[in-house]
Amino acid sequence: MYHEFDGEPVLGEVPDPTPSAGGAVIRVEATGLCRSDWHGWRGHDPDIRRFPHVPGHELAGTVQAVGGSVTGWRPGDRVTVPFVCACGSCTACAAGEQQVCERQSQPGFTHWGSFAEYVAIEHADVNLVAVPETMTSVTAASLGCRFATAFRAVVQVGAVAAGEWVAVHGCGGVGLSAVMIAAAAGARVIAVDVSPAALALARTFGATATLNPASPTAPASTGPVASAGVTQGAFLPPGVVAERIRELTGGGAHLSLDALGSAATCSASIDGLRRRGRHVQVGLLPGLTTLPMGRVIGHELAILGSHGMAARTYPAMMDMIASGALRPDLLVTRTISLEEAGAALTTMGSSPGVTMIVPA
Repeated sequence: MYHEFDGEPVLGEVPDPTPSAGGAVIRVEATGLCRSDWHGWRGHDPDIRRFPHVPGHELAGTVQAVGGSVTGWRPGDRVTVPFVCACGSCTACAAGEQQVCERQSQPGFTHWGSFAEYVAIEHADVNLVAVPETMTSVTAASLGCRFATAFRAVVQVGAVAAGEWVAVHGCGGVGLSAVMIAAAAGARVIAVDVSPAALALARTFGATATLNPASPTAPASTGPVASAGVTQGAFLPPGVVAERIRELTGGGAHLSLDALGSAATCSASIDGLRRRGRHVQVGLLPGLTTLPMGRVIGHELAILGSHGMAARTYPAMMDMIASGALRPDLLVTRTISLEEAGAALTTMGSSPGVTMIVPA
């Protein structure tokens, strides 16, 4: 937990949570370290208002207890949850759009999260997702934010089609997930990141080409990822990144995602699109950002937001995982203990791939 924004996270003992009438308490078996947790710790999320605060929103585990009105779950069930927990009764939920629920809760933001042994989840019958016996808790937890968010962004919001060019700006957990999902859908993927290690992973997961903005003299690479010549602190301007993407794709990407969340990556993503291309904003953008709206208008570009994925839409993703077409387990590159979670939170981004926390 931390007692102030940017404060040192500390390990402590607190009372175990109890379920509300419609809620559940989950014994956490794995939880992900996500950039959204870092944003919360830095004070970028308005939902965090009380201290101390426990972060964590990507989780999987076993149901420990349920409220009296829960009908679909019982103690001992293996579950995961989307990071957007819906109320199930508002206008958005009635339309099947639980990921934009008007009364949503988010563990780790609206209430204490899963960097703990136990976490409380509201509206269990709406939000819990069964975990197959063949899936580990570490893999299941990795679906909750980054992988499910990427799946919705690429497949449901971005409407990717086989043969299209897809540019992914930022190859952290959600970006690498997007690379894997787009490649599995038959798209040609360009991965953009300043980390050679992240780009190497992107190629492993199906990227056709890579581009490192931290190497101003290096062209976009369709061969092995090159890290030579990188000048620390020197970066290609967003316009040059976009130009190289347009050159590499013969006119621009059909679909582009900002999976990091910065003014530079957002601008490069939009500018790198071909006419009538689609930009999907996935990474959080604190504050106001200037967008190249002249290009948006002139080229009839679509600017789309994507926010998690509703529990009811998990089956399509689960089917692709069961078939082996998607391998979220390969994204997990590091597993740490709860004691190590605080230091890992404050140094977010220092390790490529997905870091998972195992409390026990």
